[in-house]
Amino acid sequence: MDRKIIFTENAPGAIGYYSQAIVSNGLVYTAGQIPLDPQTGKIVSNDFSEQVKQTLSNIESVLVASGTDLSKSIKLTVFITNLSNYPELNAVFKKQFDGVDPPARSVVEVSALPKDVLIEIDCIATL
Repeated sequence: MDRKIIFTENAPGAIGYYSQAIVSNGLVYTAGQIPLDPQTGKIVSNDFSEQVKQTLSNIESVLVASGTDLSKSIKLTVFITNLSNYPELNAVFKKQFDGVDPPARSVVEVSALPKDVLIEIDCIATL
């Protein structure tokens, strides 16, 4: 099995013992990304929509470093701390994936996320 570890400074570094992404057999598996500014390491905003946008931007950076991009994502798993934010999540996703077939997606409400952010997303994409 081929396996390549991906690291980019254009996305937040791991805050635990894991890789930003692994490429294997033509697929990219990202670790969960949260809405940290890659330059400062700080949460971008307390606004849910802004956190979604930054999280997707971080995933895009990891995917680009892997040789692909968000338009080739096939599955996203989204963890949010409040399901009442679901309409805002959909609005951001609709803009982000405008013009491409949206990926499959699961949304799970959780009690807490690292650094008390409101969202975390991981992604599987094709090369």
